[in-house]
Amino acid sequence: MPVKLAILFYSTYGTNHRMAEIAAEAARAAGAEVKLLRIAETAPQSVVEGQDAWKAQVEKASGLPAATPADMEWADAYLFSAPTRFGNGPSQLRAFIDTLGGVWSQGKLANKAVSAMTSAQNPHGGQEATLLSLYTTFLHWGSIIVAPGYTDPAIYATGGNPYGYSHTQGAEFDDKAVASISHQAKRLVEMAAKLSA
Repeated sequence: MPVKLAILFYSTYGTNHRMAEIAAEAARAAGAEVKLLRIAETAPQSVVEGQDAWKAQVEKASGLPAATPADMEWADAYLFSAPTRFGNGPSQLRAFIDTLGGVWSQGKLANKAVSAMTSAQNPHGGQEATLLSLYTTFLHWGSIIVAPGYTDPAIYATGGNPYGYSHTQGAEFDDKAVASISHQAKRLVEMAAKLSA
């Protein structure tokens, strides 16, 4: 049975959407069944429409299904991708997490592999703090954190973040970035398969 992987992303300007797409491609190549899911936008429409890039991203992602608690039950593993907000996940992601009480309290998120990626507009914009704060939530679920660690040369090539891939907004998704994201996704699929065996 292939690993069922839910890749859940929130993206204001498209960076984390692209990261999620790269991860989905790598996970499928590794044999996983993948659902690419957007985290629903919760910001007021007037705020979103006040920024052209934000409005364009909402429109671009609108064709993808919004993540639900049922998707979390379906999946064997999760990969979250969202920008940092003051060293934490954005409110949209936290709002989605708040909908999961019914499934996590029944243990339906426990013993499933999980990993996370993030971005910020500058290299020291709170990426590591964001990943660690998400991992704290996942620990409460009883999920098994599968960070990339220093398990592949690709991690070193992109600055060496062992907690999860982090991208500087506006930077190109070059071969090094793609390799690092792909390694994290493939490692997650590999570990999820072992947990499911």
